[in-house]
Amino acid sequence: MKILVLNCGSSSIKYKLFEMENRTVLAQGGVEKIGLPDSFLQVKLPNGEKVRIEQSMPEHTVGIRLILNTLTDEKIGCIKSLNEINAVGHRVVHGGEKFNKSVLLTKEVLEMVERCSDLAPLHNPANLKGIAAIEQTLPGVPQVGVFDTAFHQTMPDEAYMYAIPYELYEKYAIRRYGFHGTSHRYVSARACEFLGIKAEGTKMVTAHIGNGGSCSAVLDGKSIDTSMGLTPLEGLVMGTRAGDMDLGAATYIMEKENMTPQEFSNLVNKKSGLLGVSGVSSDCRDIEAAINAGNKRADLARRMFIYRCKKYIGAYAAAMNGLDVLVFTGGIGENDGYIRGEILKGLSYLGIRFDEEKNRTRGEEMLISTEDSKVKVCIIPTDEELMIALDTEALV
Repeated sequence: MKILVLNCGSSSIKYKLFEMENRTVLAQGGVEKIGLPDSFLQVKLPNGEKVRIEQSMPEHTVGIRLILNTLTDEKIGCIKSLNEINAVGHRVVHGGEKFNKSVLLTKEVLEMVERCSDLAPLHNPANLKGIAAIEQTLPGVPQVGVFDTAFHQTMPDEAYMYAIPYELYEKYAIRRYGFHGTSHRYVSARACEFLGIKAEGTKMVTAHIGNGGSCSAVLDGKSIDTSMGLTPLEGLVMGTRAGDMDLGAATYIMEKENMTPQEFSNLVNKKSGLLGVSGVSSDCRDIEAAINAGNKRADLARRMFIYRCKKYIGAYAAAMNGLDVLVFTGGIGENDGYIRGEILKGLSYLGIRFDEEKNRTRGEEMLISTEDSKVKVCIIPTDEELMIALDTEALV
């Protein structure tokens, strides 16, 4: 069985084509800058070579058609006909309270996903565009939705409720949902396999830290708390997102700057975080270069980033009354040994000890804690696309 996995963003489409018999990736790549004059598709070939195709893509359907054309291209393709694609799995960011697992995408399901668009205005509409584009270009091929929020539907109500008038929850379902659920589900399960332990009885924190970031408390293999909330804005300091902040500060800024709700949302989602504090970049590599050049605001931004991660890990150890395993994943979690090390140094009270040399590992599965560490600490590269493909295979 061949399954195409699509992750449609507001101006991008990432894809992988899997052969499920041996779980190999036949093709992968992504479209960038949809709707802009310099849009392009970059294809990563099996030998590691990258092919860039520049083409005007005013909307998602054009981008998906280009992706499908490359899959059957004589030079860079991997299949002879689109009929070889048996199903398509989609990342869908927000499923609200309706979905606690992956589902086949029917008309009724899509209507419910559309109703969640207010909660994820940057993501759900783009996800729906990708689904519609496949329906147009591959009519009749089954499609599956895999929800970022689904894994966190096991949170107890004391963890997911906000302390606001209960009527607002009843009217609008305002509560904490959490995101990166597919990643947290994959790495928590894979960490147990990697370490040779059972999920039952294990107290684990999974730290998915990248340009967007979240931590999750995973007890007995189930999410009992996570740092993102109603939207992906809550929680950690991120590349351009502010994360946790005083609600009073929000109204104060809006009043002083005479901002509309949409303008304030743009400020805290796209102009804050590492970018807003440093004034340099949302990328940790640029932040590091600026720190090395003596930029104090860049140094402050990174220290804030590390502090917030450390604080959430400690909070979740308290929530579970202990910690057995700490997992790092995501672009920064998998590759930035300095940030991992600084977080771990602040958690020595938990009995964490780590190997400096192993902590330099980049992008590979690795146990970086020492034998005398009371908590096992490991790096597990995430594979959300494989998780989506497996769910799709199971449903079709």
